[in-house]
Amino acid sequence: MELKTERKDGALIAWANERIDGANVLEFEEAVRSLIADDDRMVVMDFEQLTYISSAGLRAVLLTAKTLWDRDAKFALCSVSPAIREIFEISGFDKIIAIHASQEDALAALAAS
Repeated sequence: MELKTERKDGALIAWANERIDGANVLEFEEAVRSLIADDDRMVVMDFEQLTYISSAGLRAVLLTAKTLWDRDAKFALCSVSPAIREIFEISGFDKIIAIHASQEDALAALAAS
């Protein structure tokens, strides 16, 4: 599991690739915690290269979102494949976490809210 980040338009963009599952979820959580600064107010996770997410991965994404919301920061997902989006929809997480078609859409939505 590799997590890359970039700062763009006042937001932290994080890319996760391949899989988030029980085998690497702790590594993912630790990487996310270490990459998100206390003063980050907008975070977008770009899942363009994510091919699989387990229930443990969903929980890690939700905990990340909750941590950010608790400190009045904004969080969104973008570039989610149809298969991954279906997992978010089946779990109902798409009702909790904003999912946008593109990084640009996510940045615009977070900046406007």
